[in-house]
Amino acid sequence: MPHPILTQIRQNLPELATIRQDIHAHPELGFEEHRTADLVATKLKEWGIEVHRNIGKTGVVGVLRSGNGQASIGLRADMDALPIQEATNLPYASQTPNRMHACGHDGHTTMLLGAAKYLAETRNFNGTVNFIFQPAEEGIGGALAMLNDGLFQKFPCDSVFGMHNWPGQPVGTFRTGPGSRLAGGAFFDVTVTGKGAHGAHPHQSVDSVVAACQIVNAFQTIISRNVSAQDTAVLSVTQIHAGHAYNVIPETATLAGTVRAMKRETMKLIEDTMRRLATSIAEGFNAQATLDFRLIFAPTVNNDTEMALYAEAAAELVGPDGIDRNSPPNMGSEDFGYMMEQVPGAHIFLGNGGSAAVHNDQYDFNDEAIPYGVGLYAAIVEKKLPKGVMVGRDPTISVQ
Repeated sequence: MPHPILTQIRQNLPELATIRQDIHAHPELGFEEHRTADLVATKLKEWGIEVHRNIGKTGVVGVLRSGNGQASIGLRADMDALPIQEATNLPYASQTPNRMHACGHDGHTTMLLGAAKYLAETRNFNGTVNFIFQPAEEGIGGALAMLNDGLFQKFPCDSVFGMHNWPGQPVGTFRTGPGSRLAGGAFFDVTVTGKGAHGAHPHQSVDSVVAACQIVNAFQTIISRNVSAQDTAVLSVTQIHAGHAYNVIPETATLAGTVRAMKRETMKLIEDTMRRLATSIAEGFNAQATLDFRLIFAPTVNNDTEMALYAEAAAELVGPDGIDRNSPPNMGSEDFGYMMEQVPGAHIFLGNGGSAAVHNDQYDFNDEAIPYGVGLYAAIVEKKLPKGVMVGRDPTISVQ
């Protein structure tokens, strides 16, 4: 028999699916989510929820209070799209060239709106819920922008919860686990500067291409020879650019790529080793190398207590077979990790069924997953802020 929360939420599915498809048809890149933010703010106000705009540029926070409880909870969803040309041919496909909701943030935004509507109608909790609609998750710094705008000072949270859809995972199922769930992510650029020359006279050059190739090869040893086998990390050189002519040795060559690691200290180890290798190898060729290493995502690390409560709420919602509490970590990244560095929280994956993979031009969020995401957000609020129980703010939480 369906959980009562799911039964009630399914009555709102036609409205929520319409909202989701409207957002999908009008995708906006990070920090450009003006239309999406307007839609979110309008719906929240319509449902009697206090609205705050321009938190982290285009971010929105809705605040809903019930009872006299002092405890508070944060629920977070991301709003931005990707610079991809959609190829689904759906009736509600993107109307903006080279913009597409190819990661399901349209669904995430809709699920959080659905939770706001449900909780505003039922008020079956005692305390404060902060609905955090974050901009610019796709490597642009939206979480940090909200935090730098005083997100948790203005809207204190004892805990914070997020979720992400996952294609290939059955609709109506969830998976999570303890500790690091998603890797921290960095982007890097290496510029090698030598001396240009005619391709027929290489002895007159300091060959930036040769030095760059040796740096690429050396980078491949960092994970295998510097990172403990008990840690998990990835270093991928994804770009190399040099020169424009067949017969000219270029003065400069550039490398670019990404690093992923489950621990901040491992990320720092990799950065330091990359810098040392690039500098010393270039000097060995009488060239110079500079490394620009940018941490884009913090590791997403579940708090054990909050993860256990989140998983239990999922089990109560869909049954014990619908939640995997020990799924393996994922080397992808999610900037929700920055929020969980300041407030204890948990992240979970929601089944999206058989759609194409995320960041694919054929991807589409499955509207049948909406009630489950809405339901879990609502369930964790009712579990953390039980009605009829006076719960105070946790004095041990210190916002950094």
